Amino acid sequence: MPIAQARKLVLAASVKLPETPVPLGIALDRVLARDVVAAADVPPFGNSAMDGFAVHHGASSRTLRIVGESRAGTPATAVVGAGEAVRISTGAALPPGADAVIRVEDTSEHDGEVTLSAAVPAGHNIRAAGEDLRAGTTVLRAGTPLGPAELAIAIGAGLGEVVCARAPRVAVLSTGDELRPPGAPLGPGEIHNSNAVMLAALAHRAGAELTTVEQVHDDPDSTARAFAAALEQADVVIASGGVSVGPHDHVKPALAALGVEQRFWRVDLQPGKPTWFGARGERLVFGLPGNPVSSFVTFMLFARPALLALQGHAQPLPPRAQAQLTQPLRRRDREQAARVRLTEAEGVLRATPTGAQGSHITASLTGADGFAFVPSGDGDATTAAVERI
Repeated sequence: MPIAQARKLVLAASVKLPETPVPLGIALDRVLARDVVAAADVPPFGNSAMDGFAVHHGASSRTLRIVGESRAGTPATAVVGAGEAVRISTGAALPPGADAVIRVEDTSEHDGEVTLSAAVPAGHNIRAAGEDLRAGTTVLRAGTPLGPAELAIAIGAGLGEVVCARAPRVAVLSTGDELRPPGAPLGPGEIHNSNAVMLAALAHRAGAELTTVEQVHDDPDSTARAFAAALEQADVVIASGGVSVGPHDHVKPALAALGVEQRFWRVDLQPGKPTWFGARGERLVFGLPGNPVSSFVTFMLFARPALLALQGHAQPLPPRAQAQLTQPLRRRDREQAARVRLTEAEGVLRATPTGAQGSHITASLTGADGFAFVPSGDGDATTAAVERI
């Protein structure tokens, strides 16, 4: 199945999860389920952009009597009349009667008076009420992921919490008798279980809540029990290994017995051909290849978009662009997702492969910030569609 068609099937099955209020203090990286509307003007009052003096606009060389002070949180009570000034701090409310602020560097102060060494136009160094946000306007749209800037905007708009889809619950299962915990001594034919930690970390970065991270042994009963428990706990089950056609690959029969409907198996992709995807109701199951590079690539191409769609993300698939390859890549019998570093200069996007691209070369993941999609065929590719990861 082509990559694009497989992604369409994944997104079609990824129904947004129920909505829940989330306090802004813990909403980082969540996705808005409803628009954020400003409750009041921001700033709520005219204020100074500088430390200086609030005055009437006018010419240079005036000497004005200082009649008060406006500080952040403590507005001045004095009304600024002709020939008067109020000392003012950055962010402090503009006192009545003033229509400009002169910065302190353009003044000299002596014996209760201030002399201006520059002309001051009306509105100078003033932040008007509502200049940032207007009451009643939509400042963030549903589907927007909440980064630090978006949190600040929502708080400035007067909110203490936002409505988001519930975080997807994810179970990560890594299959294989040969797997050993990280750092454990290895016996003959054994390898360390890097997929469990990697996939859990990728799911966490995509906004998921981990329900379990478990190794599953290569026997039918263990496989069936592990998947049955995971399907009860999680919205999404992500498994690595066990989805091929060998005598010890028990994942597909176990899922079929548990009522998980296969939506696709095998994708026109290198690395990652034996990727499996299915669903039981709104529960999603991904069977990713056991090779760590293949597991990483297929998670990013299929599982991550599903996790974003479950949260209502406006753009679960990253945008594509065309890039020049800094070195030719050999076309093969399947579409390749080459790991690349992306740079842009003088309006030209370039993709540099991160070393050898074999599916067993985990070093190709280091430093990669994109995939370059090399179509199948003969000869070498010098350009490719790319996605950032």
